[in-house]
Amino acid sequence: MNKPIDWEKMRVSFDLDEVLFVNPATHKTEPQLPFPLRNIYKERLRLGTPELIHRLQELGYDVWVYTSSFRSEAYIRGLFRCYGVKFDGIVNGKRHLNEVQRFSNTILPQKVPSRYRISLHIDDESVICSYGKEYGFDAYQLDAEDDAWKEKVIAKAEEVKHKMELRKQIKEGTQ
Repeated sequence: MNKPIDWEKMRVSFDLDEVLFVNPATHKTEPQLPFPLRNIYKERLRLGTPELIHRLQELGYDVWVYTSSFRSEAYIRGLFRCYGVKFDGIVNGKRHLNEVQRFSNTILPQKVPSRYRISLHIDDESVICSYGKEYGFDAYQLDAEDDAWKEKVIAKAEEVKHKMELRKQIKEGTQ
């Protein structure tokens, strides 16, 4: 069952590979899922992922996944459900091709978060982050191991939210 869209909430999206899914040899990770779930869901979550997503949702943000991978929405939801996480929306490679690229005569980037009213996208690829100005979204590049990553993402989300609120006030002439 789909919940009604809250147009007042700001949306934050995360890429999966090298952002939320990381290599345990190079990054701190959440505990491995118990057997047999770890055989179904082999990806390892960056340490603090469930905590960060819950915190963003508590702060009033819609939290989405926007990935160029072709993992199914059911697979993504199922994996994160094991960690107690529910996303507000998921865009995978198939959905992107069907809903974004399909009707465009030009080749678009593999992610265009603004098409889904996503204001902030967290990604590891600098090229995706560089498209923000052109395609109307803010981006935060996250790749290396960083113990303060959760705080930095929250700070960036708050910065973008504040910027959006100022734009709204200017537009409404109430500043």
